[in-house]
Parts: sequence; structure tokens; C-alpha cells
Amino acid sequence: MSTSDPIRVGVIGTGMIGREHALRLARRTVGAQVVAVADTDAERARAVATEIGAEVYRSGVDLIDDVDAVVVASWGPTHEEYVLAAIAAGRPVFCEKPLAPTRAECDRILDAEVAAGRRLVTVGFMRRHDPQYVAMKEVVAGGSIGAPLLMHAAHRNVSVPDFFTSEMIVTDTAVHDIDVARWMFDEEIVAVTVLTGRVSRKAKPGFRDPQLIILETESGILVDVEASVNAGFAYDIRGEVVGEDGTVELSESAGAIVKRAGAAHTSVPTAWIERFAVAFDAEFRAWIDVVAAGGTHLSAGPTAWDGYAATACCEAGLESLRTGTRQPVELRPQPALYSTNASTTPTEGIPR
Repeated sequence: MSTSDPIRVGVIGTGMIGREHALRLARRTVGAQVVAVADTDAERARAVATEIGAEVYRSGVDLIDDVDAVVVASWGPTHEEYVLAAIAAGRPVFCEKPLAPTRAECDRILDAEVAAGRRLVTVGFMRRHDPQYVAMKEVVAGGSIGAPLLMHAAHRNVSVPDFFTSEMIVTDTAVHDIDVARWMFDEEIVAVTVLTGRVSRKAKPGFRDPQLIILETESGILVDVEASVNAGFAYDIRGEVVGEDGTVELSESAGAIVKRAGAAHTSVPTAWIERFAVAFDAEFRAWIDVVAAGGTHLSAGPTAWDGYAATACCEAGLESLRTGTRQPVELRPQPALYSTNASTTPTEGIPR
């Protein structure tokens, strides 16, 4: 097969985000061709396959050997099985967050990738590809606002499904802000505190919403994350870094501001798909580009180490939610494979 041929991608999991990823890769990502899909819901898999002209597989593991690269967008507890199978087959694998729900599962993925001797795993923390977050990081890294002292963040959802739990505010909502904090300041989080107070009347009985999550980084930067999943009015994402000499914050609107009749009006997103569409596009373009080049690269996106660290922080957050106390985050030693100066060029190309 010619290196100019499209990357043949298999998508495991065709629920809401899996379908979005399959359509994005098939219709909007140059160099990619989705040739296979799998889902425990065969009817759902067939519907997506029909939309994009892909083949349906009975099992996610079965499709891995027949593709060049794999997207794992299935239920979180299945991630370990599919990611490990992709690593064993030498296939680059894009895994939606979380890398895996528990630190033990993430440990096994790290061990497998280190044993393979090359980075094959990319984790789907798409905010690293969002133009606003990228611009913010450039300002922080450039030093024009001085040493960072604080970061304020908010993650407000219109609503969440009935199955959503208080714990998922940490593991499914704030996990993005956890990854952003690690990436923004290039340092690990050493402690997590989750605070709860007055509960929104929109929350179902027993649901602890909103939550205020305090992250502490290695150098002492404090990050507060307001996580509110029944906001009702919009999908509202906010961020501001406070430095010694100034601040930098996300723009609240990418659209026009209309002023008339004594009021100002602008539009705000109502769903994550709308707010981060550009980031998702950039995320998959970067991934396909490095797969086509025959390996992974630091700029392609978060690594398995990033997925592991985020899950470790979430575990500490869940313990803090349970106990109401500050919880330390203790990470294993970082393998050399994930150091910034590690070689990311494989000795062999991607199996085609």
C-alpha cells in the first residue's frame, strides 16, 4: 500500500461521540478513511456504517488487525481491553477520555506501551487543540503576564442525562479542566479538594451539583474549577490565568456582539459539539498526520501518561468528594518514554 493512501481507521463505539468521531474522520479529515465500526449495539453500528460506507464488525477487538489505526469511543470500562489490544497489534490508537476509569487499568496500559517501546496511544483531551486555550497557553509560556499564580475555570452544562451521578462531575466533567491545568503549566497536580454546598434546585434528589474543585500544582499554583451540570442557560466554558503582572482569559464569545434597545446580545453554545467543533477537527487532523508519518509525535496530543495522570487526579477527587477532605495525588515515576526529550520516531512503520 502506498504511503499516500488514506489511513484506514476502525472506530470502536458508535454512540453519540463515537458517531461524531466517525463522521468527522470520514467527511472532514484529509487522509483518513473509516473502513470499520463496531458496537455492542449492532443496529447502532449498522446505522453509522451505512452513513459512511464502512463495514460492521461483531467485536471491537476483531477489527483491530484489519485497520491501520483505531479510535476507541466505547464505554469507559471497556477502554483498557481495546487499547491493550491495539498496542499488542502495533496499531496507533486514539482513546476518548478517560484512558481508563481506574489508575490500575491505566498502569497496565502504560506498562504495555513502555514494553512496546513506542508511543501508540493518544488520549482525547481536545481542549489542547482549541484555538482559545492554545492562545492562552502561548501567553502564559511567553511570560508577558509574569509567573502564574492562579487559574479560574468554569464548566457549565445545560443539563445531563438521568444516569449522570455526582461522581461523574469529577470524572466526566472536571477531568477536562484537570488536563488543561497540567498542560497549561507543564507541571503535575499534587492535591485535589472537592467542595459542595447549596445544591441547585434543578438537580435531581441526592445529586451534589454544583461542585467547586481546587487543584494544587507542584509549584503552588491554585486552580479552582466550578463544575455545574444543570446550568440550563448554555454550555458555558470559562478560563482565566492570573499572573504576577497581568491576566489572560478565554474569550466568552467567538461571534458578533449586537447592541440595541439598551442591551447587548451575543450567542453562546448550547452543547459541547458546538463549542469544541474546531478543536475536534484539529485534534483528528493532528492524529492522522502523525499516523501517516509512521509514528507518534509530541504535538499530536495527550499521551497515555497524560491519561494516567488525569485518572489519578480524578481518583483523588472522588475520595475528596466522599470525605470532604484535601487529598494528595501520588503518581508513579514517569517512564522515560513520556519525557519531553524522548524519541518519538519508531523503528518500523505503521503496519499497512
